[in-house]
Amino acid sequence: MVLLGWSLLVLAVLYGGLCLFYWWFQERFIFVRFRLRRAHRFTFDLPFTERWTRAPDGAELHALHFKADSPRGVVLYFHGNTGSLRRWGPVAGRFLKLDHDVLMPDYRGYGKSRGKLSEAALHADAERWYQELLKEWPEDRIVIYGRSLGTGFATPLAAAHHPRALVLESPFANFREVARHYLSILPYRWILRYPLRNDRAMRRMRCPVHMFHGRRDPVVPVASALRLYALVPTGLHREMITFAKGYHSDLGRFGRYRRALRRILLGEEEGRR
Repeated sequence: MVLLGWSLLVLAVLYGGLCLFYWWFQERFIFVRFRLRRAHRFTFDLPFTERWTRAPDGAELHALHFKADSPRGVVLYFHGNTGSLRRWGPVAGRFLKLDHDVLMPDYRGYGKSRGKLSEAALHADAERWYQELLKEWPEDRIVIYGRSLGTGFATPLAAAHHPRALVLESPFANFREVARHYLSILPYRWILRYPLRNDRAMRRMRCPVHMFHGRRDPVVPVASALRLYALVPTGLHREMITFAKGYHSDLGRFGRYRRALRRILLGEEEGRR
């Protein structure tokens, strides 16, 4: 009995240490940030300008604005958790080909953006970039696009406004489900500081919702995306396209994805040309 008691105590200490370790270092796992010097020069073969804004807490926020020749609308693109705009910038090409500008911000600590991380601050930053677009575009010409981690900012933002559409690539219902997919034994309800509750935001959605997800996705379980899809309010146009051979970062290679994106941005008739 004494040996059993000591064994349970050791396990409890180890478990507590693991919880404390995750609580303290979780930002390093969730936000895999690559910083760039302010003087860094991007070398994309796409037309773009750099944009800056300052948050109320003093954080400097940076984005790239990619310019189409004759834009019909604009895509506000929230990228995934790894890298910076140096990595994500080329993705804008798929939207420029469809006559849409792209505003692509870097999150705090990514690229040239600076500032203290918190979920509240990241949502406020997303709102700030949306307000910047509203100075130039009517809402019915703004499409909000979230990719993986970026769906956690795109979904609540779309729910708070009336954009033309919300497009989600590799989305999750909430970030606890993603964390449990990696390590299920931790009490994420109490230790996760970034729950990113897309499921709650989706219930308030008022615009069309389009989702893409790979059924072989090893990062975000497709079941989580399907649960989010089921929460789209009745009466809204919704669409869920899954790819039997799709993983997490390769959906752009599928013709079905490209055709659907064309239809979403250009309209049903033009998408069939």
